[in-house]
Amino acid sequence: MTPGSNIPLSAARVTVDVSAPVRLDVSGLLLTADGKVRSDDDFIFYNQPAGPGVTYTSGGGAAPDAVTVDTAAVPPGIEKIVVTASPDAAGQTFQGIEPTATIRDADGGSVLATFTPPQLGTETALVIVEIYRRGDQWKARAVGQGYANGLAGIATDFGVTVEEPAAQTPVAPPSPAAPPTPAAQAPVTPPAPVAPPAPAAPPAPVPGAGKINLDKGRVSLQKNQTVSLVKGGRPLLSVVQMGLGWEPAFRSKDIDLDASVIAYGPQRNAIDSCYFGKLTILNGAIRHSGDNLTGEGGGDDEVITVDLGRLPQEVTGLVFTVNSFSGQKFTEVAKAYCRLVDAATGEELVRFDLTNAEPQTGVMMAKLIRQFSGEWDMTAMGEFVKARTVRNMVEPGSRAL
Repeated sequence: MTPGSNIPLSAARVTVDVSAPVRLDVSGLLLTADGKVRSDDDFIFYNQPAGPGVTYTSGGGAAPDAVTVDTAAVPPGIEKIVVTASPDAAGQTFQGIEPTATIRDADGGSVLATFTPPQLGTETALVIVEIYRRGDQWKARAVGQGYANGLAGIATDFGVTVEEPAAQTPVAPPSPAAPPTPAAQAPVTPPAPVAPPAPAAPPAPVPGAGKINLDKGRVSLQKNQTVSLVKGGRPLLSVVQMGLGWEPAFRSKDIDLDASVIAYGPQRNAIDSCYFGKLTILNGAIRHSGDNLTGEGGGDDEVITVDLGRLPQEVTGLVFTVNSFSGQKFTEVAKAYCRLVDAATGEELVRFDLTNAEPQTGVMMAKLIRQFSGEWDMTAMGEFVKARTVRNMVEPGSRAL
């Protein structure tokens, strides 16, 4: 699955396993229509592993922690169950340790879907997936919303009371004194207990923490960096052009490379590919400029135009690739790059220069991912593959989403 995509659930009982290279704290929250828990009893985690229709199972560090949802037992007032995770080590972020949620039939064990939130940064907690009602149907949605303040931020956002233990001030032992005589003894009223101060409210959640946007102008990406295609708080849903360029390396002969884009659905399933042999797909929402046979000349060698606003909702990911059908390796290519341009103004929005080459015949340059909230993210990839045609890039592209 990709962020924002959903699937209908074919099983009444589903388990969401959440795995990562490090130990995680996983939890589930039962939410009403207003997005809040009814009480703290709806927060299911290691200290409270069972609730109405939802149970938590610890993997003990040897297996993934899991949240199981019995949709038939979920109370009528509950609209969704969100599955969250945070690294067990205090203060650790998800950068480089992206978790994977596997949704499976809790009884039969078959896998229904998997989701790995892409390119995380400073997030210390995530809402990974949600199981939700839509009429009489239960569905699962890939979310990937990040928080910079751990599970406390998630819990507070959904209405769970977060209590911190009050700091205890050491009390000096009383000075030794002679015991009073019986006549001097009198009942002493103990002092009233002082209520501990209320805990400070955690910082507000930071959706997509660690991402940059287009507010400060053109963005130059390094490999694996991500930019959110948002400007002035509004998603960019206009026509954009992905320009791809290259030149033959020093003393190399002309090189014939082919730029392509592969469109994927919510299950990372390939929907269609646009390349020199198929210049228009998805009813014209994606168009290719045609084949450049030499790589000579300045500017973009091949351009792929994407009308973000016209892309079908089933398209949740685009992977832009370059291949060498003739078999020449990328070590024979110089100055390869891709750049995203606003087609209406010609303004360059994002650029990624491929600085390191490998002796392979294919490279995944960049990907666009539709987010849960509707905007698109662009991630620089620069991942080399042994593939001479776009057909051979479909499977690697699916894995990279």
